[in-house]
Amino acid sequence: MAYNEMLADRVRFILADQPGITERKMFGGLVFMLHGNMCCGIVGDELMVRVGPNQYNFALGQPHAREMHFTGRPMKGMVMVAVPGLETDRDLAEWVQRGVQFTTTLPAK
Repeated sequence: MAYNEMLADRVRFILADQPGITERKMFGGLVFMLHGNMCCGIVGDELMVRVGPNQYNFALGQPHAREMHFTGRPMKGMVMVAVPGLETDRDLAEWVQRGVQFTTTLPAK
């Protein structure tokens, strides 16, 4: 599955000043890593965000967010955000920052 390059560019812009960001192709899309830990990514036209276990239920309660599951089972701490939830730069930045906030609590790999 290809990923949305325009969305990738928007995420790159948001993360431009964040030290320790790298990109990696996985899950059939593109993942942004922060100090070696997955932070967020793009699968098709949607954003995948690692919000962590403490913010998981809150994130799922936000508009256009749903459980992430590739194997048929939800991956706790990970959410998918549909296109309508990413339309404004502000909305996208808020989701990306949720991923950054959680990922900065993890030890670097």
